[in-house]
Amino acid sequence: MKIKGTCRRCGREFLVDQVIRSGGDCPWDGKPFEPDYAVVLVDALRDAEAAGTALEDALGKVADLEPDFVLDADSILETLRAHVERLERLHAHGATKR
Repeated sequence: MKIKGTCRRCGREFLVDQVIRSGGDCPWDGKPFEPDYAVVLVDALRDAEAAGTALEDALGKVADLEPDFVLDADSILETLRAHVERLERLHAHGATKR
């Protein structure tokens, strides 16, 4: 899974992999996204991409089996959506720690 984001400072889009490779810095302005917890941020982003890929792969295998059931999309996406929406709300309100 390729997760995308947008820098609150420069407004440019990036791929999470770019942030991971840069050690937690914006790939465009070079400033850290979370200077006090860069390692935690990079690890969490790496985990999110790996987990997303694993989930995509697993659900693809389930779908390939064509079982006699359907999965409730909200049971899979609801918590994920809530976390992403929380980040969006912070961005919309211009929240910043600096």
